[in-house]
Amino acid sequence: MIIDGLVQVAGIRSPGEARMLLDCGVDLLGFPLRLPVHAPDTSEETARAIIEEVGPALCVLITYEEDPDRLVDLCRFLNVGTVQMHADVSPDTLARIKSRAPLNIFKSYVVGRESMGPAQFAQAYSPVCDAFITDTFDSNTGASGATGQVHDWSVSAELIQRSPRPVILAGGLNPANVRAAIKTVRPAAVDVHTGVEAPDGSKASDLVRAFVREARAGFAETAGS
Repeated sequence: MIIDGLVQVAGIRSPGEARMLLDCGVDLLGFPLRLPVHAPDTSEETARAIIEEVGPALCVLITYEEDPDRLVDLCRFLNVGTVQMHADVSPDTLARIKSRAPLNIFKSYVVGRESMGPAQFAQAYSPVCDAFITDTFDSNTGASGATGQVHDWSVSAELIQRSPRPVILAGGLNPANVRAAIKTVRPAAVDVHTGVEAPDGSKASDLVRAFVREARAGFAETAGS
């Protein structure tokens, strides 16, 4: 997978919502499952049906599942080849996962939770990951992502400078700040969950279109720099 100027939206609830997101220009759809804090947006069975309809190449499993065998089984059940790991797992665990299945792995760097600095983290995890995603830790709820909160972008920028792998920026992004975030941090891609939701938790097409428009503008303004 080439990660360059991509927009990912996480928390898809239905096939209709997935089609709407793709029609709005979204590149990747994220499916959070097996979460320790938030309730999943959909069941594993519904996620599988959505992925079958839109195609696995466009879909990413987002999970805290730590056991290599259970994780690989879940990926095979869903028929996805990319997994976004938010659990606090070691490089050795990720290596074991890679040995069991040819998965693309996005490893989270959760600002406010990680004990390693960006340089040490990049050195330790780059050999067993295909990309990193930075996100926000909420100390009040224990959530590592889908918090609606922005973290210190300078930490994400430092990871980008230190990492040989592409870095996806997440955490409190919305149509009003994503363009500035891209210009400040210079990520390879951006991810949004709560920042494009209506009050009922569904994805709002007007917010999604605005987010994609602003993200594309930010990527265009930083291209080649």
